[in-house]
Amino acid sequence: MSVITSCTKVIDLKLGNNSGELVIEGNINNQRGPQYVKLSQNVPFSNTNTYPPVTGATVTITDNKGDNYSLTEGPAGIYSVNNVAGVSGTSYTLTVLSGGKTYTATSTMPDFVRLDSISSQNSIINNNSNKKDILVYYKDPAGVANQYRFILYVNGVQVKSVFAYNDQFNDGKDVNIDLQQDDINIYAFDTVTVEMQCIDKPIYTYWYTLMQEEGNGPGGSVTPSNPPTNIAPVTLGYFSAHTTQSRTMVVY
Repeated sequence: MSVITSCTKVIDLKLGNNSGELVIEGNINNQRGPQYVKLSQNVPFSNTNTYPPVTGATVTITDNKGDNYSLTEGPAGIYSVNNVAGVSGTSYTLTVLSGGKTYTATSTMPDFVRLDSISSQNSIINNNSNKKDILVYYKDPAGVANQYRFILYVNGVQVKSVFAYNDQFNDGKDVNIDLQQDDINIYAFDTVTVEMQCIDKPIYTYWYTLMQEEGNGPGGSVTPSNPPTNIAPVTLGYFSAHTTQSRTMVVY
């Protein structure tokens, strides 16, 4: 069993205090249902992170098999298409026409890797033994480069910390990861949910960069910085084609 903490070089992130840039948060996953793209404008980093919605854009997703999906806006700044399921191995291209500019991003959905289980243990980052950490367990496929993102919810509230890992030192091994965070205290009888995403390398780089800089802004959301993005021309945000699955437990 291999335990992960961190195994990738830190990326130097240049923080800014600019505003008014388009922020694209696009996702397509392997579960049939609505797929969403959120468009907004960033605000100065010194302000609260409330992003005005960008309305009236034209948003489409195409794949390398010739399928084309037009997304409909509603509510403001949220664009969606219903009854679509992404397929592993397929490349998807997001196109956004907004403010007279066209933005594109391509992401390839990786193969599905099963989240075997989750568990809890006494926290190792503080002296209060009543607090708990959440661990995830999975088997990394051998001989294939894999990247993962985990999202943690406590009693229905998303933890701000970002969790992004690769298999550089764990290829083909049984892996467990302690999702250490100090945003929301976890105690016995709390309900926790972990979402596991299998992500491609550019999206891993995006989330890993934010994980390294999460002290400067809310994890799991776009900050007014410019981490490496797969969007051209460069703007804030990302477009991710990924597999997803979740497990829920009551902490003991």
